[in-house]
Amino acid sequence: MAMRLPRRHFTVDEYHKMGEAGILHEDDRVELIDGEIIEMSPVNHPHILCVDMLTKLLVIGVGDDAMVRVQSPIRLDDATEPQPDLALMRPYEYLATLEREGPEDVLLVIEVAESTIRADRNHKVPRYARAGIPEVWLVNIPKKVVEVYSDPAQGKYQSIMRVGRGQSLTVKMLPHVHIAVDAFLR
Repeated sequence: MAMRLPRRHFTVDEYHKMGEAGILHEDDRVELIDGEIIEMSPVNHPHILCVDMLTKLLVIGVGDDAMVRVQSPIRLDDATEPQPDLALMRPYEYLATLEREGPEDVLLVIEVAESTIRADRNHKVPRYARAGIPEVWLVNIPKKVVEVYSDPAQGKYQSIMRVGRGQSLTVKMLPHVHIAVDAFLR
């Protein structure tokens, strides 16, 4: 029988202290999920292009109604701080009044995936639902489809739909923002 080694789980505050102490560096591609430091997959050209196009489309689409954050951490609870590819946050004027943002300040999270689709769907999306993030888009680059998760309740998204080429997405919290899938998935 193999002996199971104990694992040490970290809080978000401890995770940040590791960065301050130089244990973790700014260019380390890691995120904290349920107290564990997880190495993020390297990104390739299709992923970069997709994130770049979505960034451009969202910045133009939301104007002053939201802030577009690119690959920045979102603290979901004391043990989880993922770094989604994109997030729409409440407007700057609102966020500037806060000491620290929380999941209630997030309007939309977008995860762009090529090789991490299953992990994002099975591990990250449920954590976003438990935190009450109103909407998540999981961009599946190989299948050229976006899985849209919305209406979180009891820690699960109640609505899941797939939007593909030739269709458009609407940001639930900003219904005037429409983005054609063909504009970022080619």
